[in-house]
Amino acid sequence: MSILKSLCSAFLMYSRIPVPRVEWSEENRRFSLIFFPFIGAVTGGLLVLWKMAADYLGVNSLLFSAVACVIPIIVSGGIHLDGFCDVIDAQGSCAPKEKKLEIMSDPHIGSFAAIGLGVYFILQFGLFSCVNSFRAIYVVAIGYSLSRTLSALCAVTFKSAKDGGSLQSFVKPADKLTSIIALSVFLAAISAGMILIDFIAGAVALVLAAAILVFFRVFSYKKFGGITGDLAGFFLQICEIAVLFGTAAAEIFREMTL
Repeated sequence: MSILKSLCSAFLMYSRIPVPRVEWSEENRRFSLIFFPFIGAVTGGLLVLWKMAADYLGVNSLLFSAVACVIPIIVSGGIHLDGFCDVIDAQGSCAPKEKKLEIMSDPHIGSFAAIGLGVYFILQFGLFSCVNSFRAIYVVAIGYSLSRTLSALCAVTFKSAKDGGSLQSFVKPADKLTSIIALSVFLAAISAGMILIDFIAGAVALVLAAAILVFFRVFSYKKFGGITGDLAGFFLQICEIAVLFGTAAAEIFREMTL
């Protein structure tokens, strides 16, 4: 029963998918981080279904790309994009670490975040327009689980920048050893799946995700003294677009060599 309550707690916090409401207790969040990748699986599944519908209906690449950009926001409610914006604003301030953490707590969006968000969606839209084959879409779809698996692993293994916050409400009560083992198994399965579906796109996407992970570790420690929920959301967003970039690059390379 604790497992099911942990599953519901994860979906209640990090998605807008309807699930039974459970008591907000530490016991009910003990295994929640393990289920974070499942939200990515739902997001990826909806992307694949949209691709099927778009191909069946003859939808052009512009409309397909627009809806593909919106699907993750519909599922998550924009919680990770909110973290992305907060980090962009904080980093753009060039302030000391303590001040940056204060800026990330401000619910208002600043000019740096608005610019960053615009650039992100323009790039995401353009990259989706380059992803045409189903096997490439499958790689991108699995990437939503990959980003959440890596984000959850960061949460339980990286140093926290502060004691409180939404992320710590899941990290502190977590069974860390069980979470690390389960998430590592997920990571291996996800990586194998991406490679088996499309070796080139999968390999490039995984290399870029690994590079983003290394960058994030250095960036979060140097600029913020550790990670927070906002930084975890920032990582998730740039990891997802890195996977999309790698897949689109593989598609373009394949078309050029035909």
